[in-house]
Amino acid sequence: MSLPETILQFGAGNFLRAFADLFIAEANRGANPPGRVVVVQSTGIERAEAINRAGGCYHVAVRGVQDGEVVDETVVVDSISRALHAGTQWDEVLAFAAAPDLKWILSNTTEAGFTLNDADAVRGDDAPVSFPAKLLAVLLARYEAGQAGVIVLPCELIENNGGRLLELVKQQAARWSVEEAALNWITDECRWLNNLVDRIVPGPPPEHPLLGEDPLLLAAEPFAFWAIEDPRGCGFEHPAITATNDISSYYLRKVRILNGAHSALVCRALPLGIETVREAVEHPEVGPWLERLLSEEIVPVLEGRCEDPAGFARATLDRFRNPFFEHRLSAIALNHEAKVAVRLLPTLADYRERFGREPELLSSILS
Repeated sequence: MSLPETILQFGAGNFLRAFADLFIAEANRGANPPGRVVVVQSTGIERAEAINRAGGCYHVAVRGVQDGEVVDETVVVDSISRALHAGTQWDEVLAFAAAPDLKWILSNTTEAGFTLNDADAVRGDDAPVSFPAKLLAVLLARYEAGQAGVIVLPCELIENNGGRLLELVKQQAARWSVEEAALNWITDECRWLNNLVDRIVPGPPPEHPLLGEDPLLLAAEPFAFWAIEDPRGCGFEHPAITATNDISSYYLRKVRILNGAHSALVCRALPLGIETVREAVEHPEVGPWLERLLSEEIVPVLEGRCEDPAGFARATLDRFRNPFFEHRLSAIALNHEAKVAVRLLPTLADYRERFGREPELLSSILS
């Protein structure tokens, strides 16, 4: 592809490669191609090297159930032009940061990336340790080169992720005594977009005709949703992208229904020796129990607060029945108490307040 490099992406992991990078590849085949991605890997170097060996090209097996029909198709993703290693190629990262064609900065550094590090107290020439400090260094390099602001799209599953990342960058800027003009450019000339991402990407498929040929092969479910909290959108279009004034209702819907159902299965199915989400929804007792939990206790407290919670719950059950994925409950059970506090306990409180009684199924697993 001869498209210019326009996107700097922090993170070379599975999710972005089967989510944003796939969308960008598909958009590049349309009338208004956004351009190509330069990936920065901060932890390790193996993924960056694999991406470069493959010329930035790999496949995603889109597999699952959608609208009651089985989907099994393989998509070519060719939106990545090259990958850089922050630890050894930081000069190249900063050089691209100052390039006129750069328009977007994406990230998926997990929740752990939204922290500062005392090792970054002083601005140096090498790559900073924390992600906010890396991002600040990139933005300062762009500001100092006299270039235009960029759109910052943090894809971490954190509420108000754009706003929170900006605050962390401003805190880091105070450590580095960044001049007011530069800080104003970062705050006002760059667009920090809150957004919500939703797609299950379990990693490489256990079997596929390309498994031995493509070391970057991934599997992803058909469902994909990307809500952008700005009516102008994010600067490129894709059927999975929804631009809106407020994404809080979409965040509420996902956390309470999809994530809530996941954690509820940990409570109900894992003690029975059930190992995967699909086994749980196909279980003669647990499957109907989960459907009741969603339809009778979780969805009712969301009516009028988000778009079509009943339809989203039905789509969630389809996603859980994916015959191609083995989503292990033991993985969902990590940090279980913290997840329950966000995913299930608020629904319990909302149900009591709205209906004046105890929700039978929720109470049985949370007591």
